[in-house]
Amino acid sequence: MDAATLWQRYQDWLYYHEGLGLYLDVSRMGFDDAEVEALNPKFVKAFEEMAALEAGAIANPDENRMVGHYWLRDPDLAPTPEIQKEITETLDKIETFVQKVRIGTVHPPKAQKFTDILSIGIGGSALGPQFVAQALAPDNPPLDIHFIDNSDPAGIDRTLAGLGDRLASTLVFVISKSGGTPETRNGMVEVQKVFVDRGLDFAKQAVAITGVDSKLDNLAKSEGWLTTFPMADWVGGRTSELSAVGLPAAALQGIDIRAMLAGAKEMDEATRVRELKNNPAALLALAWYYAGNGKGDKDMVVLPYKDSLLLFSRYLQQLVMESLGKEKDLDGNVVNQGIAVYGNKGSTDQHAYVQQLREGVPNFFMTFIEVLEDRNGHSPEIEPGATSGDYLSGFLQGTRTALYENQRDSLTLTIPQVNPRTVGAMVALYERAVGLYASLVNINAYHQPGVEAGKKAAAAILELQTQVMEVLKSASEPLSLADLAKAAGRREDVEAIYKIVRHLHANQRGMTLTGNLGKPATIEVSMT
Repeated sequence: MDAATLWQRYQDWLYYHEGLGLYLDVSRMGFDDAEVEALNPKFVKAFEEMAALEAGAIANPDENRMVGHYWLRDPDLAPTPEIQKEITETLDKIETFVQKVRIGTVHPPKAQKFTDILSIGIGGSALGPQFVAQALAPDNPPLDIHFIDNSDPAGIDRTLAGLGDRLASTLVFVISKSGGTPETRNGMVEVQKVFVDRGLDFAKQAVAITGVDSKLDNLAKSEGWLTTFPMADWVGGRTSELSAVGLPAAALQGIDIRAMLAGAKEMDEATRVRELKNNPAALLALAWYYAGNGKGDKDMVVLPYKDSLLLFSRYLQQLVMESLGKEKDLDGNVVNQGIAVYGNKGSTDQHAYVQQLREGVPNFFMTFIEVLEDRNGHSPEIEPGATSGDYLSGFLQGTRTALYENQRDSLTLTIPQVNPRTVGAMVALYERAVGLYASLVNINAYHQPGVEAGKKAAAAILELQTQVMEVLKSASEPLSLADLAKAAGRREDVEAIYKIVRHLHANQRGMTLTGNLGKPATIEVSMT
């Protein structure tokens, strides 16, 4: 395509939202008019399904739940007065609590004010707050935030060590809709024990963010925690950042949560437009569908050219992959859908994997995230006529051109600056794009049976561990792995038993292994 034709295509397909100052360029995706025309009926259906979703249709049949994260930023759209009241009252409660913490009315027993936040959660209960903290927290926030987002003992130790004596002035958020998420519960129990060891009262510094009447909700109320915030059953974890999951911590860091909500609301309005070229979420869904032949054949590489957006690709991994990674479509056919997402930041990653992206396996499409404002304030010239920001912009444009020259597809999302309003808009944009794309490929974006399967399998391993230890406690002599599996009635699980005893042995849990550790058949196991 010659330069004049390419320039015209750019103009024809450029989307611009004047209110948000946001641009979306899909001109470097290789679809043609015939392919767009063929998708029009699917988009008509997708727009209708999205409207039904916002009106309160059941979208998660596994749990008989509506999906209404859109109502969080526009309560007037909520399908019932009760839900509308729940949204507005929760937001008011968050802002009232945050104000009390700021002025010291709510404070820890051994300090005049809270200095830090420790957020305990996993998945959507961690990724959204982490992304927003990285993107928007000021350099010297009123409260610094720290995360326990895994069941890794060493990681928990490192986070708590970083807090040091400030644990006495740390506000702890425990975030779990069900209240039974194992990783979150593990983190909470470990933190509670450290509080006891240091003579601190966990309940006087803890907040539960959970479903009403969940295990965690009841625990917090029975122990007298500072407060609880409700997680609605119609908000999924990966779309929960603009709910009680993300807003309290953001506000405590000095982030304007009303501006985030306003940006998301404005983007929601833009993505309700039932015209492809004037709907940025529909344009994203079109680009994704074209790139992967409607089957996810290509990965999505996300490259934000701004340090503060470092975690955006990680946030999108869960939103996109958990929503779209489905074995079956809505008709029960095995389709194995999904789009793999990875990325870090530009221009750093130009020195990591752009070489392969340009000249290696063409199994991806690129998403560039461009921020027009270089910094808050004047940029010095690093050479005549050029600043560091000019270089960053040049790296982005140069990489985009280099990829296009080698027939690598890309799209570019441009925002004027990273601020609460634009971040809220980005969150809303990708939430809607996921919903529209799911309709195009006829899958349910709002359930996650694979995640539940993994949780069940993990629980089964822990149950097996209990059985193994009971057998060993009653054994009069060391047992081979085969004999141990037989005694436990689990001959088919000998490999899992090997990994269990190896782990227990490595952590001095009363397990003795003799034999060649690299040859499992020679190992004998006993309890010390």
